[in-house]
Amino acid sequence: MTGTSRSRALVEAGGRDSAAGRVASWWLSSDLSSVRTARGLTRETLAAWGFEDQVEVAELLVSELVGNAVDHAYGQVRLSFSARDGLLRCEVEDEDPQLPRIRSVDVDAESGRGLVLLDMLSNRWGGVPTARGKAMWFELPAFADAEVEVESLAALAPAA
Repeated sequence: MTGTSRSRALVEAGGRDSAAGRVASWWLSSDLSSVRTARGLTRETLAAWGFEDQVEVAELLVSELVGNAVDHAYGQVRLSFSARDGLLRCEVEDEDPQLPRIRSVDVDAESGRGLVLLDMLSNRWGGVPTARGKAMWFELPAFADAEVEVESLAALAPAA
């Protein structure tokens, strides 16, 4: 995975701290290939931490957040995970200070459902201003046998 070697060394050196929980973070480029890289990092990290049951949902939500950051923001994107006190938290930071809003989308729209997915599939989510721009985040249960209730993706489409 290109562009992650500098950050991977940081993760391996400081990725586990029994007092603070687990932490991993990477800087990604601002091109579309970062979405694929972010999905791979999500799978690898959560599997290494023993959260295999959360990989599918986390990978989908990370794809949405990184895709939005690459599509609508500028500059590098930072992907971070932390696991502490029974929660897995993911943050995606970009350099655009504008926080997104959930919006109504047409049945035939090809985009615009990312925040709806966050709302449906995560325990909690939000966005916060940062010194660089903003960070969008979500939380999932952080234990291997967690059951996340996943509603039908058909619910994403507005009633016709």
